[in-house]
Amino acid sequence: MHVVVVGCGRVGSGLAASLCHEGHSVAIIDRDPRAFRRLPSDWPGQRVHGSGFDRDYLDQAGAGRADALAAVTNGDNSNILTVRIARETYGITHVVARIYDPRRAEIYQRLGIPTVATVTWTIDQVRRRLLPDTVATEWSDASGRLRLVELELPDAWAGRRLGDIDVPGEISLVSVTRAGVPRLHADDLIGQEGDLLYLAISDDALGDLERRCASGPGEDAGPGAPEKRR
Repeated sequence: MHVVVVGCGRVGSGLAASLCHEGHSVAIIDRDPRAFRRLPSDWPGQRVHGSGFDRDYLDQAGAGRADALAAVTNGDNSNILTVRIARETYGITHVVARIYDPRRAEIYQRLGIPTVATVTWTIDQVRRRLLPDTVATEWSDASGRLRLVELELPDAWAGRRLGDIDVPGEISLVSVTRAGVPRLHADDLIGQEGDLLYLAISDDALGDLERRCASGPGEDAGPGAPEKRR
C-alpha cells in the first residue's frame, strides 16, 4: 500500500522507516528540509519539501493514490486540517492525526477523526508503571463510551474464576495473557499471578470495574458496587 506521512520528526521518520521496511510505498512531507536527515541513509521512499495541508505537495506525495495518511507534525491544527483534506478531498479512508491536547483529541474522536493523543498516551503509560493495579485504557471507540482496558490480575482475583468479573452489558472479559501467551475464551481460567486481563467496558462502568477488582467476586465492594449477575 502507499502511505503518506506528514511530519519528519522522531515519530514521522520512525514510522516512515518502519513502513518501508515492511514493504510499503511511502512518501514523507516536511516543511524543513533538514528534517529528512532523520531518515536512514538508504531509505527508499519519497521526500517532499512542503506543507502537508497544501494540495500541491500532497499531489507530489501521491495522495491521489494513497491508501493511508498519518499527520504527525508538532501542530494539532495542522494535523487535523491535513487528515480532513486527506479524507474529504482525496478520499483516503485510513487516516490518523497526532494530537497533543487531550481535550481536542476527545472531541475529534467523537467526530469520527482517528487521533493519537500523545500527552494522554504518555500519562497512561507512566501511570501503568507507577500503579500497576489501576486500569489502563488500550483503546477507545470514536464516541468515547466503549473502552478496551488492560489490567494486571488484582490480588483479590488470584485463584478465582476470571469469567466472574463480567457484568452483562457493562464489563466483558475479552482475553487473558498468561506467561506471554494470549488466550481467548478465558472465562473458565482461574486467575494466576502475572495474568494480564483485557476487558471491554462501557465508560460509565469504569468505577464499578475498579471496585470489583479491589473486592473480588461476590464480595461487598462498597456503595454503588454492582451486584453479581448470572
